[in-house]
Amino acid sequence: MKKLTSSFLFLLCSATVAETTLYFNVNGYTLDQDFNLLRFSAIQFTNDRVDALIKEQDPLLLEPDRRINGNGQTMIPGLIDAHGHVLSYGLGLLRVNLVGAVSESEAAERVLDFAQANPAVEWIQGRGWNQVLWDSNEFPKAVSLDAVVNDRPVWLTRVDGHAAWANSVAMRLAGISDETEDPVGGQIMRDENGKATGVFVDTAMSFIREQIPSMSFEEEKVALTAALNSLATYGITSVHDAGIGSSTLAAYKELVTEAPLPVRVYAMISASDPLYQDRLAEGFFHSEDMTFAVESVKVVADGALGSRGAALIEDYHDAPGYRGLLRYNDERLEYLMRAAMNADFQVATHAIGDSANMRVLDNYERLIKETNSKSRRHRVEHAQILRYDDIVRFAELEVIPSMQATHATSDKNMAEDRLGPVRIQGAYAWRKLLDSGARIANGSDFPVEHPNPFYGLHASVTRQDQQSSPPDGWYAEESMTLEEALASFTIDAAYAGHQEEHLGTLEPGKKADFILLDRDIFALPPTQLWQTEVRETWVNGVRVSRQN
Repeated sequence: MKKLTSSFLFLLCSATVAETTLYFNVNGYTLDQDFNLLRFSAIQFTNDRVDALIKEQDPLLLEPDRRINGNGQTMIPGLIDAHGHVLSYGLGLLRVNLVGAVSESEAAERVLDFAQANPAVEWIQGRGWNQVLWDSNEFPKAVSLDAVVNDRPVWLTRVDGHAAWANSVAMRLAGISDETEDPVGGQIMRDENGKATGVFVDTAMSFIREQIPSMSFEEEKVALTAALNSLATYGITSVHDAGIGSSTLAAYKELVTEAPLPVRVYAMISASDPLYQDRLAEGFFHSEDMTFAVESVKVVADGALGSRGAALIEDYHDAPGYRGLLRYNDERLEYLMRAAMNADFQVATHAIGDSANMRVLDNYERLIKETNSKSRRHRVEHAQILRYDDIVRFAELEVIPSMQATHATSDKNMAEDRLGPVRIQGAYAWRKLLDSGARIANGSDFPVEHPNPFYGLHASVTRQDQQSSPPDGWYAEESMTLEEALASFTIDAAYAGHQEEHLGTLEPGKKADFILLDRDIFALPPTQLWQTEVRETWVNGVRVSRQN
């Protein structure tokens, strides 16, 4: 007889032992089918499903097995991050954190501190540097790392994941020389003498990455678990993992056989995985507990704006003669998208520059008809810089713009420099997209940005950073209402993952995924939204995180 897995035993017990919970004395908010705000004072759920939302005078449907007093705390549906990178985030928790470093020298000092504290680590890795925040506003160089670590290779990914910084040891291991040519879709940054400076952009990153020993399967599971537990503390009850390889897919599948994942994961298979066709042939995967699902594919069309990898139709405003990088030629991009559609997968394509977005939408317009796949709700991840003609195509094609609000408030210091005063009008254009009839799925793109969804809600509504700058908001005409922003992190994000029948709002029959907050977000000045803290996070009717 086969051994029963712990997740099967959990489901068996859940199916045979019904426990009804009444969580009362809460200041509850959810959205209805018309996206109107509804209020309630108690929620009743049996096991993992909501039975009823209760107002002050409403009778109970059932006598509960347990009662929990919410002490007047605010309750809202669990928040869904529609675009994150779980493994990268988890690894970041276990590596050098360069987020917020204000100079190249500070970043190098953090590397030195990590190297001294971890003498047995063979490759020193980290993530999060951003030269736009430095006074120099210049890309870093290998010599800065060589000055602090010259006995081991160092590899540090930029905050957007589309460029990385190496020391000389790492470059020697990769065989980088003056004669090494730039690969298609990538760039080795060089000085005036043609020598590699230590920064590698997009596909050129593979030169170094291929030298790094692969992590073990158990290390991958540890990183995924660390990430999901951390995300739960911020009120995230579901995440769309934007691009996983075969190894990560296997790690998720093993984790979900051991126990339900603490945060739901809707995963996208990476089209760059060597076994891409094999993964498509396997078809969809859904765990019985609904904490892990695979029915989507991630394709990357271009790079990022900060590293000038975003593919633009015209030259960069601050780099005449340069228009960014396309990851694939037209034929290859079309092939990857068509293969997924023919396998009935949803296609989620990374496109940041206006050229990349135009090409992707052109492909969608043609291939959706060819494959009759409009119902798959194909997506554009980021949809960051758009021509006016392309903004209206999202609603026409029923393609979902999966966007990240904090990108706007992080990029505001450099975006107009890159694009100029005309193209910026079609960048981070949330209001134009909403008014055209598109449904925006919001997220953070962690670890590029902090995963805290209240940072995203704040940016969506105010178009300001956490110092309330600029005072009137950055291109404030593109802002969302708080109700729209909440929808983008709940029901619209669930819709983008084909899960709106189970997730995204609190109503009878849906999953009991909810969070309790330390303040009423609908009674706050919008500038304070980012300060909201999550007290409890519940997934499948189980409390997965609790903060004092």
